[in-house]
Amino acid sequence: MVLLSILKKLRRKEKEMRLLLVGLDNAGKSTILSRINGEEIDSVAPTLGFNIKTFNYADYVLNVWDVGGQKSLRSYWRNYFEATEAIIWVVDSVDKMRLGECRSELHDLLKEERLMGSSLLVFANKQDIGGACSLQEIRTLLELDSIHKHHWTVMPCSALTGQNLLEGIDWLVNDVAQRIFDPD
Repeated sequence: MVLLSILKKLRRKEKEMRLLLVGLDNAGKSTILSRINGEEIDSVAPTLGFNIKTFNYADYVLNVWDVGGQKSLRSYWRNYFEATEAIIWVVDSVDKMRLGECRSELHDLLKEERLMGSSLLVFANKQDIGGACSLQEIRTLLELDSIHKHHWTVMPCSALTGQNLLEGIDWLVNDVAQRIFDPD
């Protein structure tokens, strides 16, 4: 408990946030991160392992850990949980066949003790593609209303067009800031 208290004090001073970017493979995680970071998205390849990007956003330094979503890599997700203030869960809104698997993986992730209390942003990606699930369908199919131990929101987005990406990050940064950086 003392160590956690010291870490929080250090983070308050540095205004640094650690964000975990996860979801099933092909959901668009790396493309979202590249788009937010102002990079080209034409040649984004599947993440094998993880990528870390650090950039300034508002008054904060964001350390974003983009972790591969392939089934063979999911057991390694727990290696990235330490000191995570927020989770960005990316959903492929078009891949209706895998939404059950997506729900299961999300809820398993949220049971992890080291992630308790972390903020959760669910990006319902690929909204620019015809046939994408609506926000209400995503909310229902992922059983988001059953999540009570995390502050959360769900946002429709498109990694390709950039729709709602910055709005989602704004929500996440503000939520984490209110929990961690605002005076007690």
